[in-house]
Amino acid sequence: METGAVSRSTGRRWSPPIIDGPDSIARIEAQPYHRCVPFTSTIDLILHNARCFPAHPAVLFQVEPHLESAPLALSYDQVADQILRAGTLLRRAGVSRADPVALIAPNIPSAHVALWGAQLAGHVFPINYLLGPEHIAGLLKTSNAKVVITLGECKQLPIWSTALEAVNLAGGDIRVFKIDPSEEAPSADSFQSLLSRVPPGHALVDEITPDTTAAIFHTGGTTGMPKILRHTHANELHTSCMAAAYYQFVHGDRMLNGFPLFHVAGVFVYGLAVLAAGGTVYIPTLLGMRNQAFVANAWKFFEANQITHLGCVPTTLASLAQSHTLAGLAGGFGVQVALTGGSALPAEIASHFETRTGVPVRNIFGMTECAGIVAIEPAALERTPGSVGLALPYTQVRALALADADHPTPESFCAPGEEGILCLRGPHVSPGYIDPARNAGTFTQNGWLISGDLGFLDDRGRIFITGRSKDLIIRSGHNIDPQAIEEAFLANPDVLDAAAVGQPDLYAGELPIVFLTLKADAIADADELLAKARSRILERPAVPKAVHILEAMPTTPVGKIFKPALRRLAAVNAVRETLQKADLIDLCTVEPGEDHDIQCLVTIQGKASIPALEDALQSVPVKVRIRAIDS
Repeated sequence: METGAVSRSTGRRWSPPIIDGPDSIARIEAQPYHRCVPFTSTIDLILHNARCFPAHPAVLFQVEPHLESAPLALSYDQVADQILRAGTLLRRAGVSRADPVALIAPNIPSAHVALWGAQLAGHVFPINYLLGPEHIAGLLKTSNAKVVITLGECKQLPIWSTALEAVNLAGGDIRVFKIDPSEEAPSADSFQSLLSRVPPGHALVDEITPDTTAAIFHTGGTTGMPKILRHTHANELHTSCMAAAYYQFVHGDRMLNGFPLFHVAGVFVYGLAVLAAGGTVYIPTLLGMRNQAFVANAWKFFEANQITHLGCVPTTLASLAQSHTLAGLAGGFGVQVALTGGSALPAEIASHFETRTGVPVRNIFGMTECAGIVAIEPAALERTPGSVGLALPYTQVRALALADADHPTPESFCAPGEEGILCLRGPHVSPGYIDPARNAGTFTQNGWLISGDLGFLDDRGRIFITGRSKDLIIRSGHNIDPQAIEEAFLANPDVLDAAAVGQPDLYAGELPIVFLTLKADAIADADELLAKARSRILERPAVPKAVHILEAMPTTPVGKIFKPALRRLAAVNAVRETLQKADLIDLCTVEPGEDHDIQCLVTIQGKASIPALEDALQSVPVKVRIRAIDS
């Protein structure tokens, strides 16, 4: 079996190093960097593996969620050829090295080709297809995109009309290419068919250096004020090559990847990292892991297609554990490890998945601002509850005293075990946002990326996340900007103030909810307020699960809304809802916790119901203290 690729840059074979703990990281860091990441660009990496493994499948696409349906396979040679042709097609459409190509499409083989082809001709801008046309139009205008590649008409995923409306709203001369959802028999005017009519653009590869912009990603902001981040080829290569080493991924392995391509996990964490090792990306239908028919038989698909690694978020782990149980299966059918990130990993979900399937779970901590990965739990080590693993090689991660967040220095770093705001620097850290004015608070002048996450490092270098200093809501790995929710409610003349936070949820990690105060003499109920705001919320996942009207907002001494207090109320709400479902609420009172370690205090009448209470609370990821009082 071949185990490496020949790098055009160095002329030598390459395979991912093995990372199994701090000592192996130290050995890697003792080597010159170019030996561990020898490629000049993402395209260089893909082309060289195509030379080594031309007939090996790079992508397997499960077109239909039926066990008798074989997946569509694209070899490395086919993928490389199509990427080179896509580069030519886009150049002929007017794309230069400085131009973004907007990609509004699901995770299917031709979208991968479009993504890397855009990086060959210019750079790619994956856009969230769940956004409304006005928001997408704002992103197109701000990025000055000249070309849009999007999914054609499709009943399963109606993106086409939204994309066309967004292009019309954006104005200007934007060329649109449509990907035919029928990958096996695309129409004559489709993006797929057009590729066959142009020659491969080999010469374009030589234009790219490691510092060339490879992609831009939108990470937040509201309509008309998008926040767009830049990645270089070096950023993406570092994440991908190092991730393969933590996964112990080798040629012949196959990774489940149902993530959207507007998410860095779909592109790099479970995408390019797989291609870096000469492995295979397995795509579970056009709807990804939202295809319930696929999920119901997922383990049989894994067995039939020899899947070795699973790319997940905690909700995926929960769904896969459930389908495994309902099918009455035993064992993991050759799956070696389940990798999860995107939102906090509840220990209960990980333990249940491991017990049910026999497949170990390993955590990942990532950010768009560093091409998807800060740290990974190595597949070769035991899972440590609460830990997100070890930092990538050639990367510094430190906990920083909150008062020094604008200018990290060694004097401001916390000791092992001491909580602070996590910051990092390394080859995968982005150069910043395309609007430098947005860098403040995230990218420091002395080269550090401020994560916005609170946590600490132990004396072995393992990273632990304890909270978040920023307000981002993360639902099933999907980042939700609370400001967009708040502005939708503040547009109502009855609303005085609005604050959106995440309510803890076992499966989604967090669900968005909103707290409101009303203006004097205003009369409105929660359902009415939500109904009026819904049309202004551009992402369906961002629509709040609940609206809570308060008499007064909790504020800081200077009058700012104090969201930690609202998050405590959200935790109380989560516990109340759980106890309501378990018919225990009449026996209990639920209050905010007494200190920062305990989110909720549940007081119950008598001790007889404590076992039932403890059992019910297993389904809510909130730290609870139970207090029994005499009946």
